[in-house]
Amino acid sequence: MVGKTHPRELEAKDIEFFLSHLVNDGNVSASTQRQALNALVFLYDKVLDISLEDKIAPSRAKRQPCLPTVLTFVEVGLLLAELKNTHLLMVKLLYSAGLRLRIQDIDFGQGRVYVRAGKGGKDRVTFLPKDI
Repeated sequence: MVGKTHPRELEAKDIEFFLSHLVNDGNVSASTQRQALNALVFLYDKVLDISLEDKIAPSRAKRQPCLPTVLTFVEVGLLLAELKNTHLLMVKLLYSAGLRLRIQDIDFGQGRVYVRAGKGGKDRVTFLPKDI
């Protein structure tokens, strides 16, 4: 327990304990622990002029994999069988292009789909599938 001890008086093991405590007892995400670590490294390096880089090795939080939910071919078929007209067109377009779209992103006249803030935060244009 650190309590009100000045950071200059703490040892590397105290800082390791705190960061490990965040993961083990606080149940924080990997990004939260990384943010706390970066804040402490900044405090010690820039404010207190003490290097921590090689002295601490806290237990790291593991990132939880984010697995997408994917419909099976049978489920897609059942879904498409229930749709008609405009809704069927929209779902076929989304499914065949593999995109999350807004209606203003589709240019039927020129056969284009505008992808905004895609991979790398960049905008791009791709083709509109002819068979949807």
